[in-house]
Amino acid sequence: MVATPKQAPQGEITTLLGRGAAFEGKLTFDGTVRIDGRFKGEVFSDDVLVIGESAHVEAEIDIGEVIVQGTVVGNIKAKRSIEIHAPGRVKGDLHTPSLQIDKGVIFEGRSFMENAVTVAAPRPAAATPPAPPKPTPVKP
Repeated sequence: MVATPKQAPQGEITTLLGRGAAFEGKLTFDGTVRIDGRFKGEVFSDDVLVIGESAHVEAEIDIGEVIVQGTVVGNIKAKRSIEIHAPGRVKGDLHTPSLQIDKGVIFEGRSFMENAVTVAAPRPAAATPPAPPKPTPVKP
């Protein structure tokens, strides 16, 4: 008999790095992971990462979605969304199509809203660049 893994309901935490725990390395996962301890390294997933209030994360994060309530030092790239809730602190650049930063959050860095849907006026057609000047013949 082959056991099949039980599918977790959407939003249910499948893995927890608890308060008082520390981990260093590369984290990849499916489902939803919550960090309440210390983590240093890299995080890669198309799913959801929750960084709890007591968490301290020093990492480059490439994720589907992230919810930050603790401290993050490092750049975050999220395919769907980044949410930072008080008392969250983020020091690093954010790349995401959807960004939410609550009042009371400390954010030091830049934000880039790639792939965000924007309504912009059509650009005028680019003018044809002028032709380069023709060389003048030199007489000996």
